[in-house]
Amino acid sequence: MKESLGLHETLDAHELLVFKNLCVTKSALMSKLAKDEELQTLLENDAQVGMEQIQQLRGILQAGGATS
Repeated sequence: MKESLGLHETLDAHELLVFKNLCVTKSALMSKLAKDEELQTLLENDAQVGMEQIQQLRGILQAGGATS
């Protein structure tokens, strides 16, 4: 039996996707401005992990599909 996301779950996942995109964008931009090497590395790592999470959320949304 294929499970699908309900409408509310789909909206929540989409909201998380939008927020994660914003976080990744901010981390990537701030890493370029950071003078401290350790901070720069942390921001770059955060952006990389965020991109992986975005891919996971996209997969959930594509596979889940909302039921009506």
